[in-house]
Amino acid sequence: MSAPIVFISHFRVKDLAAYERMAPEAVRRLQAGKPQTAAFLHYLDREDSRLTIVHLFADAEAMDRHLEGSETRGEQASQVMEREAWEIYGPVSDQAQTTMRRQAESAGVPLTVHAEYIAGFVRLA
Repeated sequence: MSAPIVFISHFRVKDLAAYERMAPEAVRRLQAGKPQTAAFLHYLDREDSRLTIVHLFADAEAMDRHLEGSETRGEQASQVMEREAWEIYGPVSDQAQTTMRRQAESAGVPLTVHAEYIAGFVRLA
């Protein structure tokens, strides 16, 4: 059975003006280039310069597709933001889990994984 996956990434924004210039283009590129990514939502706490990005995928395959090119996107984003933590909720593929653990270790950030999906729903319409 396939299950939805939520990936949440937390950042400290080093340059708010640069982030605000970069974000709309990054969202546009992902929306066009990653059609299986169901949601890619940025939430900013301007006062503390903290950013949370919520990703939603219908299944593990959709997350695998999203991760293609993620190292390059991460390097570009690191110019204006610093990774703080990652969270994954849902049954990701072994490949995605390996990729995320490697990237988290390389960035020196914690990765929390809750792989077992029990129940729930997502309204897409």
